[in-house]
Amino acid sequence: MQGEIDRIAAEKNFSGVVSVDHAGDVELAQAYGLANRAYQVPNTLETRFGAASGSKGFTALAVLSLVREGVLDLSTTARSLLGDDLPLIADDVTVEHLLTHTSGIGDYLDEESDYDLTDYVIGAAHELTTTEAFLPLLDGHPTKFPAGERFGYNNGGFVVLALLAERASGVGYHDLVRERVLKPAGMTRTDFLRSDELPGDAAVGYLPIDGVDRSNVFHLPVLATGDGGIHTTAADMSAFWRALFAGQIVDDVAEVVRPRVDVPEEEPVQYARGFWVRGGTDTVMLIGSDAGVSFKSTHDPHTHTTRTVLSNTSDGAWPIARAISGGKW
Repeated sequence: MQGEIDRIAAEKNFSGVVSVDHAGDVELAQAYGLANRAYQVPNTLETRFGAASGSKGFTALAVLSLVREGVLDLSTTARSLLGDDLPLIADDVTVEHLLTHTSGIGDYLDEESDYDLTDYVIGAAHELTTTEAFLPLLDGHPTKFPAGERFGYNNGGFVVLALLAERASGVGYHDLVRERVLKPAGMTRTDFLRSDELPGDAAVGYLPIDGVDRSNVFHLPVLATGDGGIHTTAADMSAFWRALFAGQIVDDVAEVVRPRVDVPEEEPVQYARGFWVRGGTDTVMLIGSDAGVSFKSTHDPHTHTTRTVLSNTSDGAWPIARAISGGKW
């Protein structure tokens, strides 16, 4: 496998890390390209990469842990905690709808529209340092379809989930994820990093703009929230999957990853609560794509196999991810 991955990496000019392990035994772990092009800093296995929407699963787990404690309920309506905020969110939209992308609410970052990763779509990125700071961005988007009608991927819905979790628990979203997901999983190299003060072990995200590869610092919120953007490593993702399926994060994993809704894709794919599921299998996936970021981590609970690809370019992860997954989505 190593030779094939090396060939694809060279052909596609891959920048990132690829890892495959079985129950903690590493079969493949290799870094390619540069974490910082200006200073010629190479990627290593310890480099931290943005995960974009890959961290929606972490948001879901933090919310579900609050549900287990009775702080929230799956039937809790968004309106009951939003008050007068975001008035266009329908009264019947619940936590469950938001977790499964079936809320139908309007989205501030609508990936079903004519959206290009090189667009500057979030306005004053430097102001987005808290979940509450997203309220103006979330406001003013009309409902797309009635709650529960169908699947409709929704970034804003997971920001709303983070907001509901904060208001219900009285604890900030970032600390909820750290204490309820990262800590029990032993993810010591994973955290929310400000884009304007990335540490030296974090990869800068790059994307082509006007024929020049530039940093994604103006494309993403300065500090990630519920819809994605945490930084992590391949080793930490392996630790995450082992902890999740060992019941160390939540005690009813089967319910978390049980498919809830079909996703209209070319291949059979379903969605659980914060996690993708490969149709016809029990393989669970976290996937992220954004300006200067691409990420995919999959776990087969039967073989205990984890496959993770992290890249600091917008689409660099996909050829490698397909290769190590046998061409599957």
